[in-house]
Amino acid sequence: MKSPRKVLIGTVAGVIVIAGVGWGVSTRLRSPADEAALRKPPKASLVTAPVERTKLASTIVVNGTLEYGSPLPVTLAGVVGGADAGQRATRAPHPGQVREGGILMEVNGRPVFAMSGKVPMHRTINPGAKGDDVKQLQRSLRRLGYGTSVTGVFDQATVAAVTRFYAKKGYEAQQPTLEARQQLDTLRKAVQTAQETLAAEQKTLDQGGDVLPLKLKLANARADLKAAEFAHRQARAQQYTTEDIAKIEAADAAVRAAEEKLLQAEQDLAAARAENSRPEPSTPAGTPGATPAPSSPPKQPTDTTLLELKVSNARADLDAARGTYGRIEEEARQAREKKLAELSKTVRDAKEAVALAGQGLRQARELSPVKLKVANAKKDVSAAQALMAEYTRTYGTTIPPGELVFLPKLPARLHKAGVKAGETVDKAIATVTSSSFVVTGSVEAAEADLLKEGLPAVIETDAGKTHPARLIAFGEKAKLSTGEAKAGDGSQQMSSVPVLISPLSEKGLKGLSGANVTTRVTVGATDAEVLVVPVAAVITSADGKARVRVEVSPDRTKDVEVRTGLTADGKVEVTGELKEGDRVVVNGA
Repeated sequence: MKSPRKVLIGTVAGVIVIAGVGWGVSTRLRSPADEAALRKPPKASLVTAPVERTKLASTIVVNGTLEYGSPLPVTLAGVVGGADAGQRATRAPHPGQVREGGILMEVNGRPVFAMSGKVPMHRTINPGAKGDDVKQLQRSLRRLGYGTSVTGVFDQATVAAVTRFYAKKGYEAQQPTLEARQQLDTLRKAVQTAQETLAAEQKTLDQGGDVLPLKLKLANARADLKAAEFAHRQARAQQYTTEDIAKIEAADAAVRAAEEKLLQAEQDLAAARAENSRPEPSTPAGTPGATPAPSSPPKQPTDTTLLELKVSNARADLDAARGTYGRIEEEARQAREKKLAELSKTVRDAKEAVALAGQGLRQARELSPVKLKVANAKKDVSAAQALMAEYTRTYGTTIPPGELVFLPKLPARLHKAGVKAGETVDKAIATVTSSSFVVTGSVEAAEADLLKEGLPAVIETDAGKTHPARLIAFGEKAKLSTGEAKAGDGSQQMSSVPVLISPLSEKGLKGLSGANVTTRVTVGATDAEVLVVPVAAVITSADGKARVRVEVSPDRTKDVEVRTGLTADGKVEVTGELKEGDRVVVNGA
């Protein structure tokens, strides 16, 4: 029989279990109203972001290749040395640095030098050649220490400088070839032969008996003309003859003597008249204590008649002396003019005699059968001399067109050789680049509108290192700098724009030629820290003004008008009634 206590405990436990089950079931059961309330969406909350103070920089990313800049294919302008045939490389171009005056290669044992200049080598530079290519050669020689004037003419001074330059490099400047020397000798002999023929024909003509008297007459007439012209020149140079000069000097002395005599007579007359006009001395009356002077006879005036006569005679003598002087001078002038006229007539007569004698001789020679031979021989001499002068004008030390290569900028870097030793030189011999690195890449056409030369940039390598750089060119200028002759098709031009970026220092880049790098070009940056907000937080009103919504409490915002500035990395610079730490709405709620 069970104990009442156990029965009571079992009953209580059962009640507790039943009550627990009932509560659990009751929690699972909801009314339709409760179920609808539970299905309502929660109240929307604001998405905000803080107003920050920071420096802002806008960059454009360029993925490009690090390489040496300005690639340029190098070709020879013509033959090396004096022979056209068999142009074969005997020393191939070697990659490395190329300096002014350096040897790029050898062809048939002759050197090919690199010089600085923008005018390409295009001809053989011969003695007497003129042009801008000669000027830039002279400038290069001066820079290399072979002083010569920059005249633009390949003169003897420049030839001497070129000869010294070649010798310093261990070569001989190009001298005339055997064929050229033989040609010069042939031309020289042709001139000699023509001159000998002319001399023989002229001698035959001169020895003709019919012209000898006429030749003598012409010689005498020329001598007479020479003497007449000499006498005429002397007479013109001498104003008066010796006899005329003596007469004029005597007349001049007579004039001076008469002037002195007249002056003396006038002085004597003046003194006498002054003496006559002087008053007699007297004692004033009533002077106390005065002793009366004894009486003296009155003063008699001097007679000036003789003196006046002397003055008149002296004046007449002076007039006569002056008249004689003028007459003598006029006679001398007339005699000189008469003599000059006579001598002029003598000269004219002598010239006429020379002309008549010459005409007679020419007429006599024209009748000579040898005349035609002499004329033809003179033409042959002139033609032979002209040919020789034309040839010798360019004869001497030359620079063959293939022995100089003018490069726009030196030093440069020989990037790749185009021929090997033993190969025929009939193509580009090498490719040269500048000696500095550049990054070549492209950007979208829309981004290119933000670019300008000189913008700062940063080059990032795969190793994570950064190197400061600068944008040096973009667009067509970048294409020319990278050696592209033509732009791409229209679609490429519309989608991308080439850019060229140069590192400020090549330290740490020497082994990275050809590597792909990332470059960031800074197109805008703030000078100091500014307030920024997310771009999505800025709203433009219908009136065109920008504003942001600032959270003032969990459920309340206010509109704040702002002015926007630089945009970068999803953030925009703002100014207005904002402060750092304010939260602005970015979800548009």
